[in-house]
Amino acid sequence: MSALVATEHADPRYAGLDGWGDAAILSALLDGQKRGLDAVTTAIPEIAKAAALGAQALQAGGRLIYVGAGSPGLIALTDALEIPQTYGIARDRIVIVMAGGLAMTQELLGGPEDDGAQGEADLKALGIGPKDCAVCISASGTTRYTVAALRAAKAAGARTVGIAGNGGAPLLAEADVPILLASGAEVISGSTRMAAGTAQKAALNMLSTLIGVRMGHVHDNFMVNVTADNDKLILRATGIVARIAGVGPEDAARAMEMARNEVKPAIVLAAGAKNLSEAREFLAQSGGVVRKALALMGRP
Repeated sequence: MSALVATEHADPRYAGLDGWGDAAILSALLDGQKRGLDAVTTAIPEIAKAAALGAQALQAGGRLIYVGAGSPGLIALTDALEIPQTYGIARDRIVIVMAGGLAMTQELLGGPEDDGAQGEADLKALGIGPKDCAVCISASGTTRYTVAALRAAKAAGARTVGIAGNGGAPLLAEADVPILLASGAEVISGSTRMAAGTAQKAALNMLSTLIGVRMGHVHDNFMVNVTADNDKLILRATGIVARIAGVGPEDAARAMEMARNEVKPAIVLAAGAKNLSEAREFLAQSGGVVRKALALMGRP
């Protein structure tokens, strides 16, 4: 079997699957999902490198641009949409580019992924440049739209990350940071929304979370830059303020109100800053890192 068709290979272990019992079929499918996650383990060093590129781009005023077609595009969309909510990164700094556009969220069609010229045009239309980082995802690593988009990003001087399931694929060969997710053959041959998709989701979740950590948006294991814009998130954020600042819920709620529900300044206020201006000044001096701001205040 060629390395370039691993994700399309028919695994003989599953011959006759349609005649199996329900529990046996589901067990086989679960085993496939587990293999998808196992594939991510060996990619951890490359995921770390990719997160460093993404964090550098965002810290330099650039954008994190996810590119995909079909299932990888939808998986990328879910991760991209949640980054601003979870880590308070400006929404215009996280961009999703999908073959066929967002209309694919209503009806997923296969044709657009073959249009390499459109992939190139879509990246150019963003005005992509050296400050940006493009994360391009394809199970096969050969999808014409996605490969062309990666090439356009490189030509514009952007940092590039390629995520694919087949070693030697063009998407990996041409990326600055190649992430091989060798999930292998699917239980249902070629259905790469399954094991390959699970690997992609895990890898993107890990990548974006590490970016959030390295940008100072996590303290201990709390999301300290969460956008608290509903009752559930305000309650969660208030608990975070109380826990980190070492105050009671009433003091934490008061700090949240003073900080207009911004968690980082609320923590610093609850920890003893005189007012919101002083809290923001401590954060500015610390590069937005809560741990450093608390240290400036003489707090552990």
